[in-house]
Amino acid sequence: MSSQTSTPAENSAVPSANTAAPDTAASNTTAPNAAAPAKNSRGLLLRLLGVIVVLGIIAWALWYFLDGRWYEGTDDAYVNGNVVQITPQIAGTVVSIGADDGDLVHAGEVLVQFDPSDADVALAEAKANLANTVRKVRGLYSNVNGAQADVAQRKVAVDKARADYNRRVALAKSGAISAEELSHASDALTSAESGLITSQQQYQTSKVLVDDTVVASHPDVQAAAARLRAAFLDDVRATLVAPVDGYVAKRSVQVGQRVQPGAPLMAVVPLHGVWVDANFKETQLAKMRLGQPVEIDSDVYGGSVKYKGKVESLGVGTGSAFSLLPAQNATGNWIKIVQRIPVRVFFDDPKQLDQHPLRLGMSMNVTVNLHDQSGATLAQQSPTQPAFSTDIYKQQLVKADAAITQIIHANMAGSK
Repeated sequence: MSSQTSTPAENSAVPSANTAAPDTAASNTTAPNAAAPAKNSRGLLLRLLGVIVVLGIIAWALWYFLDGRWYEGTDDAYVNGNVVQITPQIAGTVVSIGADDGDLVHAGEVLVQFDPSDADVALAEAKANLANTVRKVRGLYSNVNGAQADVAQRKVAVDKARADYNRRVALAKSGAISAEELSHASDALTSAESGLITSQQQYQTSKVLVDDTVVASHPDVQAAAARLRAAFLDDVRATLVAPVDGYVAKRSVQVGQRVQPGAPLMAVVPLHGVWVDANFKETQLAKMRLGQPVEIDSDVYGGSVKYKGKVESLGVGTGSAFSLLPAQNATGNWIKIVQRIPVRVFFDDPKQLDQHPLRLGMSMNVTVNLHDQSGATLAQQSPTQPAFSTDIYKQQLVKADAAITQIIHANMAGSK
């Protein structure tokens, strides 16, 4: 009886063992089921990622072959433009400076003023010389008229002497006069004829000096006018003016400085006429043509500002070909380097530069649209207009000619 009975502790331990076994079995059966969904989700994500990558490659390939390969870009591009040097044409001492770096100037405005004293004196002397020359030339015309009247008088004297001689010849044959008186009449005729010849020569000499001319076109007057024109230009050039509209840069002149012709004093930069020089690799030029549209953006404004332009010219040589010391590739240690060709790009509308101005030397990003292949790679005809010009100096000659005309007319009073 004692062997078959069990204690309460033993009875309580048995159910614990029995209940633990089912829990362990349940955990062993659910663990594989939880790992399987996680592995399936990772595989799905990898497959989805692979599909996305493949679609991206296909999309990129389609974009490149349909559109992307028709664009060439570079960030090796910089703003360039005309730099108009202000240099004197005469020597002078600076007494005034009209503009400084960064100032806006318009064509004709005063930039530098020289001491005008010497030029004024030379101009006054040239004016007096022209007036004196005009009066002397008027005298030459009067000499012609006087010489012509003297020839007419000499002809009358010759005719009278010849008539006297002819009468005395008839009288001498009849013995009415002596041979001596006939000889005196012959001498008088010879003298009158010699005087006529001399007078005719003087007339021809005077006539040659004024033949086929008027006072204004006489060589002496023209020479005096040329000297006045030179003096007038020297007087005008004592004031240096801006040849074009633009902004002042590189001012180096100072008040009181004595400058010589050709010395650089400052520069005027017309920022409304700048362009972009983009240096493309030679491998990028196969489909580049003149006139192709260009999209430009600058580092200073970023991608928010897009400039529109067009290809104006393709360089005729690489940068190294025109360098001060060209590369010598005919050596044993030669290494091939892809060269760059400068491509000039002009802006379509100058108003773009008014709204977002650019400065010389700024870095630019240039993208050329290569779809249009109708243009040439090199210019096919010579320019019909100057690339850049000014007419500010022509006005100086106009004023000089007006002054010359006024002096000539003022000293022609009373002449015919």
